[in-house]
Amino acid sequence: METLILVVHFALAIAFIALVLLQQGKGADAGAAFGSGASQTVFGSQGSGSFLGKLSAAIAAGLFLTSFVLAIYAKQKVTKVQDAGVPAAQVIEQQVQEQAALPDLDQPQKTDH
Repeated sequence: METLILVVHFALAIAFIALVLLQQGKGADAGAAFGSGASQTVFGSQGSGSFLGKLSAAIAAGLFLTSFVLAIYAKQKVTKVQDAGVPAAQVIEQQVQEQAALPDLDQPQKTDH
């Protein structure tokens, strides 16, 4: 599930970058006044503000949501790790003690018959 959300997050980020690059800035109207009259013919005389602006807002909301979900997954991973915040020397010492307490399974067990 985490991988799926990560893929969606990546796709939304790429789409958001493309949408931002497609939109014209506020200064693009000044160029039309000096002879380049075809500056907004692709999206009509009103321009691309309404549709692309709403689409950008929706994609940004999706990015926020997927970022939030990925942060929750990351926090759950950290809280599941037993040695979170414990120095490595203590973790190694604890593992050595646990290993010493376990029976050696490589050696044949002696049974009394």
